[in-house]
Amino acid sequence: MLHYPNINPVALKFGSIKIYWYGIMYLLGFLASWFLGIKRSKRINGLWEKDDISDLIFYAMAGVLIGGRIGYIVFYNFPYYISNPFEIFRVWEGGMSFHGATIGVVITFILYAKKKGKNLFQVGDLILPTVPIGLALGRLGNFINGELWGKASNLPWAMIFPADPSQLPRHPSELYELILEGIILFIVLWIYSSKERPRMAVSGMFLALYGIFRFIVEFVRLPDPQLGYIAFGWLTMGQILSIPMIIIGLFFIYWGYTRHPLIRGLNKDDIDFLARNKEKERKNTDKGNKKDRN
Repeated sequence: MLHYPNINPVALKFGSIKIYWYGIMYLLGFLASWFLGIKRSKRINGLWEKDDISDLIFYAMAGVLIGGRIGYIVFYNFPYYISNPFEIFRVWEGGMSFHGATIGVVITFILYAKKKGKNLFQVGDLILPTVPIGLALGRLGNFINGELWGKASNLPWAMIFPADPSQLPRHPSELYELILEGIILFIVLWIYSSKERPRMAVSGMFLALYGIFRFIVEFVRLPDPQLGYIAFGWLTMGQILSIPMIIIGLFFIYWGYTRHPLIRGLNKDDIDFLARNKEKERKNTDKGNKKDRN
């Protein structure tokens, strides 16, 4: 049995201003996605610029923060926040839903893709392999907050959390998620996406694997007390929300390999995008030459 290290959730304090580790973890996660996104964008010149990645991360931040918070409110504790609306803004104390963040990110990716003349899966297949680092850091933030612990356990690494009223040794389920949904998911996705894959396949792999890992961890993670188990004495809200992710992810992989085969090692939508850009450059050059002659 281990004792929780009792880390102060406040990283820095300047007078009445407090900076929480939970918020720092989110910031580091976005910075990691930005850095890794730029690295991935260099594989095919002309498809992505450095500024494109910066814009994309900004859109993603908005989707994660807004969608994650709204998702937690709607899926996990709607009556409480209706009664205490000012608590909605206390995000530094936790209370973010990955599934809500996913919906928020999809919406912002659609808007971003439309702005850039791309489609949703061009964006998703590029950036999703960078996301697990942020997920790992987010779970580390949960651990520092001493929240989302698991069921009672007699395993050697079971922990007693200070905020647990029962003071029982429990599964450190935040660390399980850090390992599965963060480190392992990142390694698998990074290797899988290191070569060009059919469109939708990388996005599908992310959704399916995250859903599977989350579904598994929910068996040892305590359900939110305001919800408890939804059915069968074991089914949690996290599992219910993960099932569609698994199904949709597997469908995307199947559809990608059967409907979007690579052409000379590239996806057709990338080839079309490069052709459109080349045509725009040619027209701009012609206009410039014509203007110079006049």
